[in-house]
Amino acid sequence: MYFCTSICTTMNFDLKEIFTAGMVLFAVIDIVGAIPLIITLREKVGHIQSEKASIVSAVIMIAFLFIGDEILKLIGIDANSFAVAGSFIIFFLALEMVLGISLYKNEEAETASVVPLAFPMIAGAGTLTSILSLRAEFHVINIIIAIIANIIIVYIILKSSKRIERLLGRSGINIVRKIFGVVLLAIAVKLFTTNIKQIF
Repeated sequence: MYFCTSICTTMNFDLKEIFTAGMVLFAVIDIVGAIPLIITLREKVGHIQSEKASIVSAVIMIAFLFIGDEILKLIGIDANSFAVAGSFIIFFLALEMVLGISLYKNEEAETASVVPLAFPMIAGAGTLTSILSLRAEFHVINIIIAIIANIIIVYIILKSSKRIERLLGRSGINIVRKIFGVVLLAIAVKLFTTNIKQIF
């Protein structure tokens, strides 16, 4: 027991950080709210490559977690400033979920493999921005675990999207989106207030 605790401390494992980061990513990815779109894509192309989309999404997110910060340094932007900018994007994404409006233009896809599932639906601009925003506040290992947990959920939902839609119904999906939208609003405010202090 002591050995496990020591390892967790050394590796900076933090269940609270994992849970919070996981909730942020789950809300931003909004895979439950995307079920109607997933079904539409399946009807258009006949088959969705769930495994490929999930793996590519995970690779994109984890890679951006490591190289995103280097890219920022290259152009002279610190992580806190990016986190503040990211909090605005998360805020507007949350507004979309709560108010049921569309602020971002999405191009209609013709295939359902890596594009548009892996990018931009799962590992889109909002997700990548959120990852770097979380990087400014949480330990990397906890964010990676949160990413993997979300990818597992994404894979399960992609595989059983029709069943989930029948189970929840359109109204049920809308309720879930609004609940996570409110959570996302609160997280956006927290990211903003935490990082704005670091800038000044």
